[in-house]
Amino acid sequence: MGHQETYRQNEDYAKFLSGWEEGFYAKYADYLRPDAPGARVLDVGCGVGQVVARLERGGYQSHGVDVSEPNIKRAGEVCPRCQIYDGKRLPFPDNHFASAGAFNVLEHVEQPETFIAELARVTSAGGRVILSSPNFFRVVGFRDYHPRMRGLANKWRNGLRLREKWRQIRETPDAVRFDRMTPIVRIPFNPDDDAIIATNGLEIRFFLERAGCRVESVFCTDRYVSKPLDLLLNLTPLRHVMFNAFVVARKK
Repeated sequence: MGHQETYRQNEDYAKFLSGWEEGFYAKYADYLRPDAPGARVLDVGCGVGQVVARLERGGYQSHGVDVSEPNIKRAGEVCPRCQIYDGKRLPFPDNHFASAGAFNVLEHVEQPETFIAELARVTSAGGRVILSSPNFFRVVGFRDYHPRMRGLANKWRNGLRLREKWRQIRETPDAVRFDRMTPIVRIPFNPDDDAIIATNGLEIRFFLERAGCRVESVFCTDRYVSKPLDLLLNLTPLRHVMFNAFVVARKK
């Protein structure tokens, strides 16, 4: 059984997601809004439907997909255009959506490089692609909820690995791949622990550009904070070693 299949009938996952307030997803949902009123928008890994519901209320034709049947059952109650999918190929034609995105999903998929290409494939030219995931290569920060992030030794190794990734992108781009991790399975269930991909803004940007997108912004903040603080945190390249990877791009 593949890692994503463990979510197929996971009721605990659906219950976990149901506990998150819609405001947790507000920045992601707002950036995901298409430019044209009423346009089609896709949330991949839609969970129990908080994002598609917000977009639907905004007047957009929102769609959602997820690998979890309990999630889709709940999401379908707020938006009828949510459906199960296999976690690999999106069940839509090329250039179908005005915008598409995924929030805290990339770190759980088995083929992250292909996943990013799929997001770009279904987005129309000029459309926005949004990807947000934890930065597992964080060197500074708080709420180090995953063992890979904790402790000075790990933070030192993360800094060295990120520097190596930067060099690899410049010198041997065909060899670039996200680092894989062994999932940590806990009881009670916690999806923050069972990530299998060491996501980071540097590689997300690289694969979006490779998929034919122009990256507009890379933030280390995935939620709304005060404007002065947001500017301070994201003003310099240090945003690549903090907190999260919130990447905004447009398909060329």
